[in-house]
Parts: sequence; C-alpha cells; structure tokens
Amino acid sequence: MGLYKNLFKQTAIYGIATVVPRMFSFILVPLYTGLLPKAEYGKVSIIFALMIFFNVILAYGMETSFFRFFNKETNKNNVIETSMVSIFWTTISFLFIALLFRNTLAGWSGIDDQYITYTIWILALDALVIIPFSKLRAFQKPMVYAAIKIGNVVLNLGLNVLFLYFLPEIVQDNPAGFWSSLYIDNFEVGYIFMANIIASLLTFVALSPDYVFLKWNFNFELWKRMMKYGMPIMIAGIAFAINEQFDKVLLGKLLPANIAAAEVGVYSACYKLGLFMVLYRTAYTLGIEPFFFSHSADKNAPQTYAMITKYFVIFGSFILLSVIVFADLFKYIMIRDESYWVAMKVVPLIILANFFLGIYTNLSVWYKLIDKTYVGAYISIVGAIITLVLNYLLIPSMSYYGSAIATIAAYGSMMVISYYLGNKYYPIPYDLEKIGGYMSVSIVFSAISFYGFRENYFVGITLLLAFLYFIYHNEKETLIKIIKRPKN
Repeated sequence: MGLYKNLFKQTAIYGIATVVPRMFSFILVPLYTGLLPKAEYGKVSIIFALMIFFNVILAYGMETSFFRFFNKETNKNNVIETSMVSIFWTTISFLFIALLFRNTLAGWSGIDDQYITYTIWILALDALVIIPFSKLRAFQKPMVYAAIKIGNVVLNLGLNVLFLYFLPEIVQDNPAGFWSSLYIDNFEVGYIFMANIIASLLTFVALSPDYVFLKWNFNFELWKRMMKYGMPIMIAGIAFAINEQFDKVLLGKLLPANIAAAEVGVYSACYKLGLFMVLYRTAYTLGIEPFFFSHSADKNAPQTYAMITKYFVIFGSFILLSVIVFADLFKYIMIRDESYWVAMKVVPLIILANFFLGIYTNLSVWYKLIDKTYVGAYISIVGAIITLVLNYLLIPSMSYYGSAIATIAAYGSMMVISYYLGNKYYPIPYDLEKIGGYMSVSIVFSAISFYGFRENYFVGITLLLAFLYFIYHNEKETLIKIIKRPKN
C-alpha cells in the first residue's frame, strides 16, 4: 500500500497545483461572460484555442522525453542540460521569427496585431518554463511546483479583476488620477492578454535560476534520441489540440458570419462546466506519468497499472454523475448571463468525453513504456480525423451540439483503439467487468438525472447515494483493509 500512498500523495499535491488555480480561474468565466458580449467572448475563445496548437509545437514532446530519459539515463544532468538548451534556442528562434512576421500573422488570422504580439510573448515565456517545471516534478518537489503554479494563476486572476472590473470604476470616480493613464476604453480583450503576459513573465523570473546556473552543455547524440522519442508525442499533441480546441475554430468558420462568434461564445462558456472532469484528469496525469516510468521495471507493474486504472474509473464515474446532477446549480455560479445557458445541453457530452480521455491516458501507458510513442501519434491522428470530419458534417445543421458529439466520438474511439492495441503488445490485466460496470451505471444514472429529471435534486441525490452504495458493495473488502491497516 505504500506504493499507492506515495502516488496518491503526489497526485493530491499536483492536484492542488491544478485544481486551486482552476478554481480561481472559475471567477474569470462569470467575469468574462458578464462583461463581454457573446461574440467577443467567442473571439477570445478562438484565440486561446489557437494558442494551444502553438504550445504543443513549442514543446515538441520534450517534456515527456525529459521524464523518459531522466529515469533511463545514468547522467541526469546531461538530460536536464540538453533538454533545456534545446527548448531555449527553439523558443528564441520562434520569438524572433514570429515577431518579425506578426503583421502577416495578424492579416491571416484576422486578429489585431497588438494581440498577436501579446500572444507571441505569452507562448515564448510559457515554453521557456517547460523543463524547469519538469525538473520540479522529476526531483519530487511538488510543493514548489504547486506554489509557482498557483502564484501564476492568482496573479493572472488578480490582474484580470483589476483591469476589467476595478480600473473602469476607479477611472470613472477619479478621471484625472494616476490610474486613468493606464485605462484604455473598449480594451477589455487587450487587458485579458496583458494579464496573461505579466503572469507568465513573473513565472519565468521565478524559474530563471535554472537558466542562470545552467552549464549550457549540449549532448547532440542524446538530443537526437530524445527528439526521436518526442516527435511522435508532438504529433499526438497536435492531434489532441485538434480534438480539444479545433471545434471552436471550425464553429467560427463553418457557421454564418453573423452568428458564428456568438455560438462559439455560448459553447465555450458551457464547455467550462466540464472543467471538473478536466481538473481530475489533469491532476491525475501530472502525478501518474512520472510514476509509470519510475515503476516500469517492477515485475508487478502490469497489475499495478490495472489497479490504478480501476480506481481512476471509480472516482471518475462518481465525478461524472455528481457534476451532471448539479450542473444546473453550477451554471448559476459560473455563467451569470442567462443568454449563455442555451448551450447547457452539451455539458453531459463534454464531461463524458473528458472521462474517456482520462481513461485513454491510463491505457496509453503501454506504448510509452515500450518506446512506441509513434503509436500514440497514430491513435491521436485517428481521433483528430474523426473530430474534423464529424465537425464538418454536423456543425452546419447542429452547430455546437455537433461539436460535442464529435468530441465524445473522437475520445471514445481513441480509448477503444488504445485498449485493443495495448492488449496485443503490452497486456495489462484490467478488471473489465468492474470497470465497465462502474462506467455503465454512472452513464445511465447521469442520463436519467439530466434528461429525465433535470433539476430534480431529490432524484439526483438519490442516484448519487445509490451509486456510492454500488461502489461500497463492490470494493468493501479493499476499503476495510485500508481502514484496518495498522498505522506505523
């Protein structure tokens, strides 16, 4: 049990580093939807969606390569220095080229060149801290990792609130004061990017000692092996970005121009209600990836992975049902403007899609451990093709509901394909009966609650309690062992 205790401890801390900042960022959703028209919020969502693609490209799989070779190579410093030097020079090259052609990018994207400049700097600063953050995880310093991550988002949040909420009021009360020199009328979108760039800059400053004290050694042979391992990860990442974000871009392109931005806005706002599952999946992934690699040599590794996956599904199934039962309460907190609520029907699909993605993350361990990361790229490409084709076919007639269907189809397909191939090349003894049982009961209960008895919390809570009893009935022997385990 010590193995699992250490995993859950680190996952909990990484979870705090992820959940707390995202909980703070919840405030941004009502702030944006309360101050920005649906069309403006839709434009912001499209810009952030496009940024995801560049984040993946600028990382080019080096983060995952870092963990793989950090645990594999005897000379740890060699891995650290080579990966940091690589990221540094590719980021500097991107910064120079992107700034040089920012006007061209602005014309191509239809985005103001000032926002393009902000975006370029944000992307560069975020890329430079990829390996420093990975080092903290590799050296098992989750508290430092959490502090910096939380500090970044708290600062970003504070600046958003200052620029968008307090600054206009201060200037209105005292138009001749100092703060009026910082205020620009109708610059809400610009302030959002300014807040992000300041937070990213200070995060880089906090981690800059890693560059200051770097010896700048570069092992070209090691770098080639890391790139060979990491490039398929990048391709998979681009495909993932398509699956997660490109629906918003396609909505903006495939719908009539007079409604496209507004449709993206309502879809993006309600999409945020799926964030609870995203938080769970993300926090888990941060803790589990180093764990998988560090225990890959254990002869009982397959059994360990099977057990972890089962409990991921148990907790995920409970989160799925809980969020869907209370989704209409969460909307009052997160989305104050009722005009955005028209897209609430996509919430169950988005939550389930992210659950499928979390399961896929568990199942994908096999190709990372046997150095067949290209398989992950192929699977992700299949998912991306499904995303693009279904969005193209469904958006004209179903708008954002078609995008939600495409998302769940893509992640569900990836999950099934990964299981099939993993069972062939790296068999893991998953408890399919229990895993399937928990998922099925949770999905059925969720459908009953949302589509049959929506906002009837007597029925919803009853279903939640019934599901908890179902978990206890099936897992009581393990739970009793944990409770009765003697304390050291």
